[in-house]
Amino acid sequence: MATTFSPSVMTELENRGISVETINQQLEHFKNGFPYLRLAGSATVGNGIMKLDDNAIQAALKRWERYLADGGSVTKFVPASGAASRMFKALFAFVNGDSETPEQGSDVEDLIKNIQSLPFSTQLDTVLKSLENKDLETLLKEKKYKTIIKAIISPEGMNYGNLPKGLLTFHRYEDKTTRTPLEEHMVEGALTAATNGTVNLHFTVSGAHRELFKKKINEVKPTLENKFGLRYNIGISEQKPSTDTVAADMDNKLFYDDKGHPVFRPGGHGALIENLGDIDSTVVFIKNIDNIVPDNEREDTILYKKVLAGVLIETHDIIVEFLDELNNGRPTRQRLQEMIGFLEKTLCTYKEGMASLDDTALINYLKEKFNRPMRVCGMVINEGEPGGGPYLAYNRDGSYSPQILESSQINKADNTAMDMMSRATHFNPVDLVCYIKDPEGKPYDLKKYVDPDTGFISQKSLGGRDLKALELPGLWNGAMSDWSTIFIEVPASTFNPVKTVNDLLRPVHQADK
Repeated sequence: MATTFSPSVMTELENRGISVETINQQLEHFKNGFPYLRLAGSATVGNGIMKLDDNAIQAALKRWERYLADGGSVTKFVPASGAASRMFKALFAFVNGDSETPEQGSDVEDLIKNIQSLPFSTQLDTVLKSLENKDLETLLKEKKYKTIIKAIISPEGMNYGNLPKGLLTFHRYEDKTTRTPLEEHMVEGALTAATNGTVNLHFTVSGAHRELFKKKINEVKPTLENKFGLRYNIGISEQKPSTDTVAADMDNKLFYDDKGHPVFRPGGHGALIENLGDIDSTVVFIKNIDNIVPDNEREDTILYKKVLAGVLIETHDIIVEFLDELNNGRPTRQRLQEMIGFLEKTLCTYKEGMASLDDTALINYLKEKFNRPMRVCGMVINEGEPGGGPYLAYNRDGSYSPQILESSQINKADNTAMDMMSRATHFNPVDLVCYIKDPEGKPYDLKKYVDPDTGFISQKSLGGRDLKALELPGLWNGAMSDWSTIFIEVPASTFNPVKTVNDLLRPVHQADK
């Protein structure tokens, strides 16, 4: 039964651009939860994941270079709204703890031992001189470890505990210059997605950090434009208030704060499907802000970025040809069978009983499956990384297709599903390239291809009171559920995220070594 809301709540909804229907749907999700997805199997090489040989790699590279040379539109899309606080969780715990010395074998002890290797150690040294009138080396000798760590994370110091990841110093080069993830993505864009002398990038940021991003972009853009002889066109957007989700209490009713206002929360990265849909570009790369490497480690990343994009264009070429025949011609039964074969073998989308459909029904089905957004996703061999992975999952129409799932979407009580999960071989590093315009060049309405039953509910607290929070279907999960999808194995060297500050000590991030 739909809930009736007070005038004050109605005003809040109107201000945010959220409909009553949407809130009632969210409250129903709190009450009933989200269904688990039915699996056809885990995606593996030869069964949902392609492993390209040298000839296929070279063909894809040539097709992508031709797309760029022909002036094809492309944008690099980087979700960058997250604060870096989780990167420094161990440092906060140490600063707020009782001990003056980090625990033996801890991340903090490892950081202290190697602190001069951090890419921002020179900045830290300058900050410590200003705050303590002593340099980093002196404070290390005096074992003033808390003073040092506090200078990294505190607002009066470098404030790294409150800044967004995209604006932290991640790499220091031999010439002593440094780069943030923002800058490294600008470099990566220049090397993979420049067309007509321009590199198009788009960063999604939080409102609190928008001006900081703009300031950094204006600061570094002239240098990088001069370096590559290109022009940067950089857009910035925020998650829309209309994509916020309501919080619920333990009885699945609206959760109100101590001032009597309903509590809304950001809808997770799935909310960015609307930001993605607003981009006027045919091809869009998507990659997380913290998965970047310095220049000396970038070769595989650049190669496979181009390969994924080339496969996307090659596949789209074939789909456009099929759609032209389906819409304007009279394909023979044999030709329709060839299209079914492509759908099953290349797009790994299978539905039982295709062969028994008459021509009219089969043509309509193929039109529906071919005329939709498309993505090609890199997948790395799983070596124990947490998070989502590639599966073959059933859709509402009875077909199954490649999907990126989180473990929470799989029923732990289903022995068959758990066996499929145990056989999973690959991990999703969030390395996508997408085609988001139809054959006539019109943008798809990406919201139409979201599976609303693939959200996620978690338990949080506010002011000491428990609440339920709802995340929208993830950007590369349920938000792209009804897209054509191809999974391609890429080397692990293309996946180098920085989840904790200690990751910056890994050799791959030591640009000056």
